[in-house]
Amino acid sequence: MTTTLNVGWIGLGAMGAPMARVLSEAGHQVKAFDLSSAAREAVADVVEIVSAPQDAALESDVVVIMVATGDQLDSVLFGASGIADSLSPDTSVLIMATVGVAPVQAAAAALAQHTTHVVDAPVSGGAARAAKGDLLIMVGGPAEDVATVQPLLDAMASSCPVVGHEVGDGQKFKIVNQLLCGVHIAAAGEALALADSMGLDIQQCHEVLNGGAAHSFMFKDRGSRMVTGNFESVTSALDIFVKDMGLVNAAARQADQPVPLASAAEQLYVRGRREGLGRLDDSVVYQMLRDRGQDS
Repeated sequence: MTTTLNVGWIGLGAMGAPMARVLSEAGHQVKAFDLSSAAREAVADVVEIVSAPQDAALESDVVVIMVATGDQLDSVLFGASGIADSLSPDTSVLIMATVGVAPVQAAAAALAQHTTHVVDAPVSGGAARAAKGDLLIMVGGPAEDVATVQPLLDAMASSCPVVGHEVGDGQKFKIVNQLLCGVHIAAAGEALALADSMGLDIQQCHEVLNGGAAHSFMFKDRGSRMVTGNFESVTSALDIFVKDMGLVNAAARQADQPVPLASAAEQLYVRGRREGLGRLDDSVVYQMLRDRGQDS
């Protein structure tokens, strides 16, 4: 029999909203907060909406945090409306945001006077898979704490391996994941831009190459968006990969590990943000590269 948990959910963005919805549909009691009224209204049919983050934390078995940056994580926990004082010693805090190793470890250390039950569990898979409970979740934390949140992980993921027993281990795995994703998106954009510059039908190119050795999830998924060219319909904003490739390269510097492909991809995303494209879908890298080819 599946354990039903009282869940406080903070962060209802492109990934957070479908994940919270999936938990509610799986039978968990979800109280959710987001700064955006539109985001709150989008899930009001299935979760209880609260007016402050502290209200989401009070009397919850698990508080899930799904924000974008380390600064946002710190604000949710310890800011003016922070939830730390609303946690009990028995509350589990499940950090599912991709914010890097140091911010998660710092958060766990600072939370120790409130609760020691912290699990680091960043996700991969995109919004469509989030809505199906089909994510990959990379889990780091002590076995007892992971066991507490396991019913939630099982509802949201098709795969949720424990990749380490220290908070921060999940973030390390996610950094490797984002290196691959960021480079693959850039490679897909570069390949289709080259196809276009050579006069090929990029839709046919996308369809044909997805059946061969060049296939990847990102080429299929982002490549389909590159073909349609509807970059204002945002599934994953380019700004996210500015942040994530920054985390990749920072981790590589700390490990003294060269990552030349990740560095080149990061510069492409940074260029996109500088050109005002940061809030568009990350598949817009194709347009950036194609337009450059046409200008030359």
